[in-house]
Amino acid sequence: MNVTAVRAIYAFEMARWGRTLMQSILSPVLSTSLYFIVFGAAIGSRIAQIDGVPYGAFIVPGLIMLMLLTESTSNASFGIYFPRFAGTIYELLSAPVSPLEIVLGYVGAAATKSIILGLIILATASFFVEIRVAHPVWMIGFLVLTAVTFSLFGFIIGIWADGFEKLQVIPMLILTPLTFLGGTFYSIHMLPPFWQTVTLFNPIVYLINGFRWSFYEVSDVNIFVSLAMTLGFLTLCLAAVWWIFKTGYRIKA
Repeated sequence: MNVTAVRAIYAFEMARWGRTLMQSILSPVLSTSLYFIVFGAAIGSRIAQIDGVPYGAFIVPGLIMLMLLTESTSNASFGIYFPRFAGTIYELLSAPVSPLEIVLGYVGAAATKSIILGLIILATASFFVEIRVAHPVWMIGFLVLTAVTFSLFGFIIGIWADGFEKLQVIPMLILTPLTFLGGTFYSIHMLPPFWQTVTLFNPIVYLINGFRWSFYEVSDVNIFVSLAMTLGFLTLCLAAVWWIFKTGYRIKA
């Protein structure tokens, strides 16, 4: 393992993020505040509680997960795509760096950024509502697993994309709608029976509910099913990344 190479890629990505730190932090904080104003105040005035949890507190895990999925994907996809776009990817490919070390550097940095932002969102939310974390270890576990999984997913998108437009196609047209429809702002038990069944085919439901259970011990699905779905998606992403490096699919600029 070339630890120096991993550290160099990781430090470069974190430094790039640090140059736009205020925008990177300010944007999710403002977005969270707006979500609380719109959903917490407007809808919360009509829905006092869901499963015994105040509505404002109920949506906190969903908001963190919404930010985590989008930020992990976008950070990792841009991180690997930009060197391809600029042509500097050849410097990386010609260096004595293995595929594993490249993935560890880029995905590790993207996951770290998302975890930091997730904790900032949690701290921001605590100013609006009272939050309790019933199972801190499970909460951290789901936070890290989700950040790593979707950073890998973003890395795959960054390899697949051949233009900046494609970097936004999957996050904007698929990931964000699935997150909003995955129980971010409501319990799926509030839906008609038919739509409850349809919603169970949305993988984001299991991520959000597993994360929410770690806070309030409230979930629409079994916690171990949520964990299994998260690990299953992580395995798929790892297999896809392995195939990319095995076949050399679009690694070059």
